[in-house]
Amino acid sequence: MKNKLLPIFITLIFIIIFVIFYKGLKNTNIYTPEKKINNKIPLFSADLFNSNKSINSTELFSSDKFYLLNIWSSWCVPCRQEHPLLMDLAKNKKIKVIGINYKDNKINAQNFLDELGNPYKNIIFDKEGVKSIEWGAYGVPESFLIQNGIILRKYIGPLNNESIKEIKLLIE
Repeated sequence: MKNKLLPIFITLIFIIIFVIFYKGLKNTNIYTPEKKINNKIPLFSADLFNSNKSINSTELFSSDKFYLLNIWSSWCVPCRQEHPLLMDLAKNKKIKVIGINYKDNKINAQNFLDELGNPYKNIIFDKEGVKSIEWGAYGVPESFLIQNGIILRKYIGPLNNESIKEIKLLIE
């Protein structure tokens, strides 16, 4: 009797394992981040890049102006590609460009800014990447268009001519 049950039991185990793996193959593992728009900005306190001064989000985004928060790093190739667009956008008086330097070395980040220019009104130094995660970012570069403490748009990946045109239309 035991000899007859053993092959049936082993076959049943293999069928169960097969079904589990088959269902696992049908599920997608692709993570699509939430585009948190029309949400309030996260409340935080952080250190500024060029000083030991700490600033909180209510001080940083104080007026009813438009802000573009850009998360960047010196080691990020797409950040280098979008940088001329940020330099151009920073010339517009209707918007302030704020940066979060993500998981970077301060010397490398300063060299990046010295080489390409600094479009940022203020830069938050986010050595551990915690502040960026609070914003819902999962990589660099990412940008958030903000007005009155509300996130109007989230741009995943590098900004391009189309996204800059959209930003300029929204701030007019």
